[in-house]
Formats: sequence, C-alpha cells, structure tokens
Amino acid sequence: MEEIKMKCIIVDDEPMLRQHIAEMTEQIDFLDLVETFPSALAATSRLQQGDIDLIFLDINMPYLNGIDFLDSLENPPLCIFITAYSEYALEGFRLQAVDYLLKPIIFQRFYQASTKAYQLFVQRNKPLQESSPNDNMLFVRQGDAFVKISWTDILYAESMQNYTKLHFKERTITIHQTMLALEEALPSNHFFRIHKSYLVNVNHIDIITGGRVYIQEKELPISRTKREELLQNVVFKKLLSR
Repeated sequence: MEEIKMKCIIVDDEPMLRQHIAEMTEQIDFLDLVETFPSALAATSRLQQGDIDLIFLDINMPYLNGIDFLDSLENPPLCIFITAYSEYALEGFRLQAVDYLLKPIIFQRFYQASTKAYQLFVQRNKPLQESSPNDNMLFVRQGDAFVKISWTDILYAESMQNYTKLHFKERTITIHQTMLALEEALPSNHFFRIHKSYLVNVNHIDIITGGRVYIQEKELPISRTKREELLQNVVFKKLLSR
C-alpha cells in the first residue's frame, strides 16, 4: 500500500531557519513540503484552502506570533511549534500542538516530532468503521497502573493544558494526554468537539440551548461555529419534531 504523505508548510521569519527545516523535510518520505512563509499573515490565505495537514510554526514573529495565530484558526492543521524558549511548551500543549522544537533544531528531534504528527494524521484518516459491542474498552495510565474504562461511560473530556480530565457520572480521571490525541482515539460518531477545551459524548447530552450544552446538570460552552455543526450532525438527524 502506498504511503500517504502529509502536506506541510513552514512559517518562520528567519530565512536561514526556513531553509534548514525545508532541507530536513526532504529527508522524510512522509512529508510533502508545499510552501514556506516569512510570517503568519502571509500563510493565512494558503491555510484557508483547507488542504494543509501540518504546519511548522515559529512562535516569535513580528505582528502576529505563532500562538495567537494558531489560536485564531477555527480548524487548524496539526502543528509543531518552533521556539527558542521552553516555557512556551505548556501554552503549546493548551492549543493541542503535536510537539515543539527548540532552536537550534537537530534532525533527531525533528524526525521524532514529525513521526508523532504522522501517527496522528494516519489515525485521523483511517476509514470510519462501525464499532462492535466489544470495542468500547480502553486502558488509561494512572501512575504505574493501567486502569480499564469504557468510552461509553465517558460524559465529556476537559482539556487542561498538557493533560486531560475524563469526567464520568461518579468519578473523574486525569490522564497525561492531550485532547487531540484523545479525540483521535475515540470513535468520531460518538464524540463531538464542542469547544477547544471540551469533547463530549453525544449519547450523554441532556439539553442544548443557546451557546450551552448540559450533561448531568453540568453546563459546558459551545463555540459559535461548532454549534451549527452540532445541530446539523447530531441533533437534526434525530429530531422528532420541528
């Protein structure tokens, strides 16, 4: 089977670094470099075409920094941040970045981060399959232990920077995993991302009103653009009366 390639772009205001990253992408078979850009503003129109799978994004850039730029995108591609400062890592995880690369960038770390992105990309593009009754079991790590859960019992997941809280009816489990990785592992026909910070199990939604979803009396916000998608893909398909 032919390997699927990820279309990627590089956004960095340093010409020499752009060239260095471009040369490293040429060494990795699953990366297809489409274009490079000197600023976030210059990359905006290209991203709007919707076919970019991965962005190597510098944080410290004039006019619009990488963090604010990624935060402004409603449906961003996978992102690997580039930075000279490790303190930006937590902010990157909050925005569900796949990884971050510290300058000067060595090929080993570049390959490691790219591979992590590719694994998520492949998982995202797998053909959707109906889940069998025995496919609801998952294991999550708690310290040195592995705890068995059923995804059908998850009410919703809450992003907490570089870890995620899984909320059940009578307990909450914290896992050291980003929301993006969790979303890729759960069945997309049962879980819906209503907000950057919340992924809900649609089977447990009690009420949708205005810009809010209610699950077990817990009020969760819906982003403005996600509300219409939720209504179209979940509610209207099962609407008894209009």
